Amino acid sequence: MQWTKHNEQTVYSNRWFSVNLADVELPDGRHLDHFLIRLRPVAVATVVNEANEVLLLWRHRFITDSWGWELAAGVVEDGEDIARAAARELEEETGWRPGPLRHLMSVEPSNGLTDARHHVYWADEGEYVGHPVDDFESDRREWVPLKLVPDMVARGEVPAANMAAALLLLHHLRLGQDVLP
Repeated sequence: MQWTKHNEQTVYSNRWFSVNLADVELPDGRHLDHFLIRLRPVAVATVVNEANEVLLLWRHRFITDSWGWELAAGVVEDGEDIARAAARELEEETGWRPGPLRHLMSVEPSNGLTDARHHVYWADEGEYVGHPVDDFESDRREWVPLKLVPDMVARGEVPAANMAAALLLLHHLRLGQDVLP
């Protein structure tokens, strides 16, 4: 069953996102107004070191009033290469410059409401270049053993679904273990 969008108009817009209203036709011929949020792509990155520790940020999200572990992430600027944006965000938020980045996954975190795409990259080496420029992004930055990731996710310490998915995939790739409970 496929829905058909007949038109879409912007209700509000700024440099970060736009809120649009679409006229959508359902398979049975009924029409409905559907709000959607159009967002810029997000680049995400981390480093996993030789000890199989992953570089994470402990941060508060005021929107949900929750604390949790996350990977460095941010908006891709116009014309910016996504992998370069991921490397930039990692360095700005952690003070670590990644080695060659590898694409891990791309996800749509809320595709019933937004067109957001988060592109996750990782490196197996990095260089500490100094205190993070954007240290206001997190309370602290830590190297966390990948073997702890499934339990952290299960306890709700990684509340963002995109971050949990990326960390569980890294756990599986690096440690070769099933991640089912």
